Amino acid sequence: QAGQLVMVGVTSASDGELAVLRRQSIGSVILMGQHTDGVRGVRRVTARLAWKGQQVPLLVAVDQEGGLVQRLNGSGFDTIASAKVQATWSSATLRSRAERWGRQLASAGVTWTLAPVADVVPGNMVTRNAPIGRLGRGYGSDPATVAAKVSAFVKGMHAAGVTTSAKHFPGIGRVIGNTDFTAGVKDGVTSVDDPYLRPFQAAVEAGAGSVMVSTVTYTRIDASHPAVFSAKVVGLIRTRLGFDGVVISDDLGAARSMASVPASTRAIGFVRAGGDLAITVDPALADEFVGGIVSAAKVSPAVAAQVSRAATRVVTLKVQQGLLPCG
Repeated sequence: QAGQLVMVGVTSASDGELAVLRRQSIGSVILMGQHTDGVRGVRRVTARLAWKGQQVPLLVAVDQEGGLVQRLNGSGFDTIASAKVQATWSSATLRSRAERWGRQLASAGVTWTLAPVADVVPGNMVTRNAPIGRLGRGYGSDPATVAAKVSAFVKGMHAAGVTTSAKHFPGIGRVIGNTDFTAGVKDGVTSVDDPYLRPFQAAVEAGAGSVMVSTVTYTRIDASHPAVFSAKVVGLIRTRLGFDGVVISDDLGAARSMASVPASTRAIGFVRAGGDLAITVDPALADEFVGGIVSAAKVSPAVAAQVSRAATRVVTLKVQQGLLPCG
């Protein structure tokens, strides 16, 4: 069960990477690096992730937003425009194109894109917002517009059989620093009833398979914990959004925002807060992520119950993606 709650970064499905996945019974992977050898090349990698005798198939995810964030390129993959450009298209056009991009992913053995970006960036912060605005990753500054585009992207991907992840709850459009490279990033504006949550609600209503939680600290919601370790923040996904699917973390492995947190406490900290699936893009931390979950579950029946519920959600997503039979 603990292995099902960890997503590990892999680049080539090397023998070393596969050894980590097998040793810890890891349930999900995220493709890292830049793959330029097209659908056939990616399919060779994903085929190695489905080894003989595997009891529970892996969920294979990738960051395939478009613009500067597109891991898979080459023959068979469209060059995807940035969300900033996608926002200029009609919702019908975006949905149609997202379905095409989804079919390309599915043909390569990838069934989960960690997109769309549901963060709203205020107009006066676009050039100052390092993680989204400055990179053209957002759909705009109006929550209603962003919600419409997020919904179109989700529906298009799902029509192709690819699940999605609205990110980065409850929004990183109002911060300056990028948590991948900066520690202690805080948002002092976002609240529990913020209109900027609307795109995440739209994603859930459109059928998103997961919601990703950021590593920013939201002082108006929970000043004491980063969102990934905050039961108050994660609880909003369950209560305000009414979402009972997979809640996934932003990267807890290589991100600078996590550098001061012991690796063995990162995944279990997320699970304790109500999360289901913790990401480490660094496969070297997989043992500590899984070990931390196992150790905590052994001494606490309440944590063990949380682990069971989270694992059930992850396995349910695998059933929904056709990786496992129902019943």
